Amino acid sequence: MKSITIKGSERESVGKASTKAVRNAGMVPCVIYGGDQPVHFSAEEKAFKSLVYTPNVHTVVVELEGGKTFNAILQDIQVHPVSDKILHIDFYQLHDDKEITMEVPVKVTGTSPGVLLGGVLRLNQRKLKVRALPANLPDFVEADITPLEMGNKLYVTKIPTNNFRLLHPDNTVVCQVRISRAAMKAAQEAAKAEKGGGKKKK
Repeated sequence: MKSITIKGSERESVGKASTKAVRNAGMVPCVIYGGDQPVHFSAEEKAFKSLVYTPNVHTVVVELEGGKTFNAILQDIQVHPVSDKILHIDFYQLHDDKEITMEVPVKVTGTSPGVLLGGVLRLNQRKLKVRALPANLPDFVEADITPLEMGNKLYVTKIPTNNFRLLHPDNTVVCQVRISRAAMKAAQEAAKAEKGGGKKKK
């Protein structure tokens, strides 16, 4: 999985007054959990654009002044309900020997015969929950729709996994090719024409 770097400064004081001062300075208060103890730091709001405002998923390298470095993932984010300004971000520290669970985007590949015949592709799951060691986390989960005929569904059991597990029930539908109204109408008209043709032969 791709990683982005966030550079920040460790915070000694984490009270309300200190947090307000951090925000007034255009910085975002953050905390990293998952280690021996929480690590509080702040970073410029613009540093999070490529992490927050994207459909892609990334791991994060937090570099703090003084040489401290942490590998982490975004766990939670608080945003102002009116201004959309980032108020606070929680990270979870990654450890090379410990599996982590996170949601990863689904990437559709291939060409469905059902779609070519007029069916409509519906993506039921835009993200799937995966569990893996940090080094094995995928950038996306690939859903190959090549086998899907009209009316077929692609179940999570048909998704290839490489060094990671999908945490979903076997009957979870990732995507399906639904019969469109136009295709249904065409099929009905074809059936009527065939039936009419049969009568004429008699």
